Amino acid sequence: MVGMRDVAKKAGVSLSTVSLVVNGTGYVSDEMRDRVSEAMRSLNYIPNELARNLYHDRTNIVGVIVPTIRHPFFATLTANLQREFSARGLRTLLCSTMDTDSGETEYVDRLRRRMMDGIVVSSHTTHDPEYWESVGRSVVAFDRFLGSNIPSVGSDHEQGGRLIAEQLISSGARHVAMIGGPREQFHDRPMGEGTTFPTIRYYLTLEGELDRAGIRHNYIEAGEVYDFGGYGSAVREVFERYDGEDAVDAVVCSDIGAAYCVQEAMRRGIRIPEDLQIIAYDGTYLADVAGMRLTAVCQNFESIAAAIATRMMDAIEGSPAEGAGASALGAEPDAEGAGEGGSGEAGDAGDAIRADGIAGTEAAAESSVFVPVRMRAGETTR
Repeated sequence: MVGMRDVAKKAGVSLSTVSLVVNGTGYVSDEMRDRVSEAMRSLNYIPNELARNLYHDRTNIVGVIVPTIRHPFFATLTANLQREFSARGLRTLLCSTMDTDSGETEYVDRLRRRMMDGIVVSSHTTHDPEYWESVGRSVVAFDRFLGSNIPSVGSDHEQGGRLIAEQLISSGARHVAMIGGPREQFHDRPMGEGTTFPTIRYYLTLEGELDRAGIRHNYIEAGEVYDFGGYGSAVREVFERYDGEDAVDAVVCSDIGAAYCVQEAMRRGIRIPEDLQIIAYDGTYLADVAGMRLTAVCQNFESIAAAIATRMMDAIEGSPAEGAGASALGAEPDAEGAGEGGSGEAGDAGDAIRADGIAGTEAAAESSVFVPVRMRAGETTR
């Protein structure tokens, strides 16, 4: 097996010079570097990556923790994350907490033992902020508030709620059903201490806007994110609980729930969008294969992944991200359907949410990045 000593002998240089070239440290003249590189090529020498990483105290591996990769949202997110990390010379180790007994704990242990350079947490966690801040290694949260010192990246969900409200109010909606996860997650921390779920901001913003417009609305629980059957049950409940003059004429849900809603409405002979408007939230590939092209609030997966990767590299290399504090990254929302709510500014609804102490603490917001969303018109709204 060819080793560094063989390369040094072939190139006529010292072992330390070969080490400097292989590890990319210290000064080596261009002439010496060329001689070492040529010797490596002629001997087919492949550097020991493990040894090199240990030398730099790096593994070039980032763990990504998601609830489940079966969900189209997390499948799309992880695909974009893997692409962004790969472009930065990092490999991705994926963990689906639904499919393993140890879940996030195993990954945190690996991080503590320096078997990974960092982890992205995008699944629900019962650990308090002190736990995450005590890890002592690089952690970036996606659509989660883990602690005031943990960088967080997510979509501008308040903007998403306003875009939906503008569409429903302008189209004359009278009774809106929102389908989502357990309502208890809106208060998964004591009142006044915020929530770990920034995604609830779009529901709460939408509810506030509908209240101001005098439009009736109800929230239907669909179970956990990995419970696909729960979406179907929730959709059926909407049609069976509210009927006749009490019927719902608009449904807002994730792409999965919206697709179920299209199928159920067709089965019941309900006209879309004349009698029932449907708005999806996420904008994954499922929004195009639901039987009708769904009107959807689209999250910018490429910009989200780029922001996460940037925060992760900054954390690993020990340099603070530029423009720290709450901000919006990525492309500006498309003109289509953006309306006045497309700016991504908090607005009255956002202020009301924060005043309630539900949507996250100010300290958490200071370390957060909010990526703009956009409304894509489809066949399911008027």
